[in-house]
Amino acid sequence: MLSAEALKEIDRSIAKYPPDQKQSAVMAALAVAQAELGWLSPETMQFVADYLDMPAIAVQEVATFYTMYETRPVGRHKITICTNLPCQLSGAESAADYLKRKLGIDFNETTPDGRFTLKEGECMGACGDAPVLLVNNHRMCSFMSHEKIDQMLEELSK
Repeated sequence: MLSAEALKEIDRSIAKYPPDQKQSAVMAALAVAQAELGWLSPETMQFVADYLDMPAIAVQEVATFYTMYETRPVGRHKITICTNLPCQLSGAESAADYLKRKLGIDFNETTPDGRFTLKEGECMGACGDAPVLLVNNHRMCSFMSHEKIDQMLEELSK
């Protein structure tokens, strides 16, 4: 189900824990699986559970608790905008509204072409850089004015 390279990456995470506690690598394993497959299907979660010798329900509990994991298909580019108070006070609402208009979708929706999914996020730990966006759980974008949003969307559309 996962590539040999993905399994090697998961094995590196497992190696950080005592042999009898490899389930401690569940968050890293889910992140690797999601990065490779785009989202975490029930079959993917079962695979991770089997690989880590843990109950599938325990993997599902982790995947559904944390907002960085997707248990439904998302667009090629998931854009998460922080909507906590510091970002709101620095223009997050305007940035979110602008993104919604530009993409023609609301939060938790995906563009018809499958390119973009828009998510509302909790604090990303960069309040001084507000408003902040996170692209595909890996790329932090700061001080997101309308112009910077246009730039980002153009870059991601290539």
